[in-house]
Amino acid sequence: MLKNLRRQTVRGVILDYGGTLDSRGVHWSEVIWKAYEASGVPVSKEQFRESYVEAERELARHRHILPQDDFHTLLLKKMRLELGDLAGKGLIESEKVEPWAQETAAYCDRAARECIEEARPVLETLSRKMPLMLVSNFYGNIDSVLRAYDIRQYFKGIIESAVVGVRKPNPTLFQLGVVALELNPGEVLVVGDSLHKDIEPAEMIGCQVMWLKGKGWTDDEDAYTHSCMINDIGEVLKIVEKE
Repeated sequence: MLKNLRRQTVRGVILDYGGTLDSRGVHWSEVIWKAYEASGVPVSKEQFRESYVEAERELARHRHILPQDDFHTLLLKKMRLELGDLAGKGLIESEKVEPWAQETAAYCDRAARECIEEARPVLETLSRKMPLMLVSNFYGNIDSVLRAYDIRQYFKGIIESAVVGVRKPNPTLFQLGVVALELNPGEVLVVGDSLHKDIEPAEMIGCQVMWLKGKGWTDDEDAYTHSCMINDIGEVLKIVEKE
């Protein structure tokens, strides 16, 4: 569904990270839920989602994630919070928290690495043609994550919410990305997995967009459509290779 993509020349690309490069557009709660299922964690999806939200709130309240943490370390801390919340509610045994945290974090890290390897040739090709920026709502350690996965070299720079103090869907993050690229908004293509956090704010400032659509957080999100939807990160190359 790319027929309505504005045909101004693309001279730079802004990419989201979480959900875009590391999970094929699928909301990370869905990836973690699959890890729970694979590990046999005996809770319902509703119970899991409640603990997922509580863990995110805790991560926002206190500095658990450190700048040097790679993604596996981040996941392990996050899984301990989620499973700890479930244990605190009496839904799982407390002695199971650590082994399940280790197992689910490893599952999710493997899943992310697989997606990153799929995205790598796309990033390599794009970065040879034009500058790339990463714009992400993240925990202050995205640089370490990218370096651990060996993809930091493809990006001219990073605009990270925990560093600049602004979170998507505030369009300021994309404005900062455009400024860093030293381009006009209309010359920049924004690629992200969230309609409301990536695509809509990018369109607000005049960028071109491509929505990598996968399974979202809610059924309402899954029902949305857009004229510039893709379901494979490789489809980005179809646009820039025409330039």
